[in-house]
Amino acid sequence: MSVLPLVFTSGWASGVNAYAVVLLLGVFGATGLSDDVPEALQRPEVLAIAGVLFLCEAVADKIPYVDSAWDSVHTVVRPVAGAWVGALLAGQSGSLNDVVAGLVGGSTALASHAVKAGTRMAVNTSPEPFSNIALSVAEDLGVAGIVSFAIFHPTAAAVIAGALLLAGLVVLYFLISRIRRFRRRRAQRKEERQLAARPPA
Repeated sequence: MSVLPLVFTSGWASGVNAYAVVLLLGVFGATGLSDDVPEALQRPEVLAIAGVLFLCEAVADKIPYVDSAWDSVHTVVRPVAGAWVGALLAGQSGSLNDVVAGLVGGSTALASHAVKAGTRMAVNTSPEPFSNIALSVAEDLGVAGIVSFAIFHPTAAAVIAGALLLAGLVVLYFLISRIRRFRRRRAQRKEERQLAARPPA
């Protein structure tokens, strides 16, 4: 069976939380629940690093504005992680070219990252922090559920991930105005801080 559905799903999930994907796949492989997980993802040091970074993201992702700063840093990290995991999965199965798998995983991760980051910027226009927490928990549970499901039912999971990605892109289109408002507010705050820091004439 082609590993493409699993590559696509792991790419989508990496765009939301790359560390959770590496951790989950590694655990599934290390515990013997799946033979499709490459040895590189099962190494103890990889699991330990992914676990620590996952905990860091779990905290940062629930704090308004900190989550957007975290997303900015991970604009490169998540697509690279999606490409890396995709290439490893392809190399493990031998049913898909590594470069093709890397491109699929990386581009899918970039698209889902754009949805995540854009949605968070829109949510941050709201003054209360509870929407950030709720959205973060939903994302964590969604990634855990989809990746776990993909291990045993890769094609069905890929269909779900594709539907979620498409829905996210549609929602993001309608949230563009809120994102622009967020950027204007951030620029205004920066300008106010600069004015306050200037010495009086």
